[in-house]
Amino acid sequence: MSALPAPVTEHGPVLAGEAEVLFADLANEPRLLAAVSGGPDSVALLALLAEWAGRTGRPEIVAATIDHGLREGSAAEALAVARLCDGLGVPHALLPWLGPKPATGLQNRARAARYHLLAREAERRGGAVVVTAHTLDDQAETLLMRMAHGSGPAGLVGMRARSRRDGIALARPLLSVSKARLVATARAHGLWFAADPSNLDPRFERVRWRMLMPVLSEAGLDADRLGTLATRLARMERALVSQAEALWPVIVMPCDEAGAVKLGFAALLAHPEEMVLRLLARAVDSVAADGDTVARLERLESCSFALIEAARARFALTRTLSGCVLTLGRDGVLCVRREPVRKRGVHPAAS
Repeated sequence: MSALPAPVTEHGPVLAGEAEVLFADLANEPRLLAAVSGGPDSVALLALLAEWAGRTGRPEIVAATIDHGLREGSAAEALAVARLCDGLGVPHALLPWLGPKPATGLQNRARAARYHLLAREAERRGGAVVVTAHTLDDQAETLLMRMAHGSGPAGLVGMRARSRRDGIALARPLLSVSKARLVATARAHGLWFAADPSNLDPRFERVRWRMLMPVLSEAGLDADRLGTLATRLARMERALVSQAEALWPVIVMPCDEAGAVKLGFAALLAHPEEMVLRLLARAVDSVAADGDTVARLERLESCSFALIEAARARFALTRTLSGCVLTLGRDGVLCVRREPVRKRGVHPAAS
């Protein structure tokens, strides 16, 4: 039985014993690529990983910094990270985001570019797992943003500790650690870190939620509460995914039409509506063309509830969703097929 980490103050630095627990899931990876922006969170992650990986048999640690080139001083900060890595004995790559920058949606585009560049570097490093320094505070902000956008249970799980993006594995081992503790960790190690002014720019949605957090905390809705909610929803989500996986082969029916899926929709109505939504989404996702956007939950719910009413009344009904045509017969069988390609200005029925 492993020893528990030594107790710490609420805002004290992360200690070596805690790092052993936080990074335990990464111990069997051959190589880790730490994403280090130069902020206190990622600098603390770098220091903790470098110390943790010092034991024999631990993964090789490498680091990368994305220079988005969006503000004066970003190149100098990236070079400072390179010097920091050199001092810690960690190989470092500087990855610039080249080309014109968008006038709108800058943060989303910058985030996509960041993950794309990290994925390429991870592949170059032999399929390294990318490790990011997302914190408990980041998780709380993500949860609030997704609630405001109308996300369902799957979205309200927030950021996952392990996931995949752009074909590479992502790890977020610090989701249970507050930003204050990572700042304290960087300071305790005597490490330089930068302050990004965009983190205080209210033009960005995440920053606006960050500015509201003190008010929400006073009312009892602090980062710890929101993080606990995300953890509980993740537990519920795993159960629902398992149930849906078990139900899929029971509900799906043989189909001779290439690229189509048939479901015993009437039989599916014996199960909770959440299962209807999930299996309908899976059917549409398996048929939809690559590049078709996944329907927002509101549209999925609207389509699903219309099909449920029709199936109960034994009516035939046809709906479209995410580039697919959903045809429900009076026999309760639902066929999902890809929507015909339309010529500009011409409906398929008129051609």
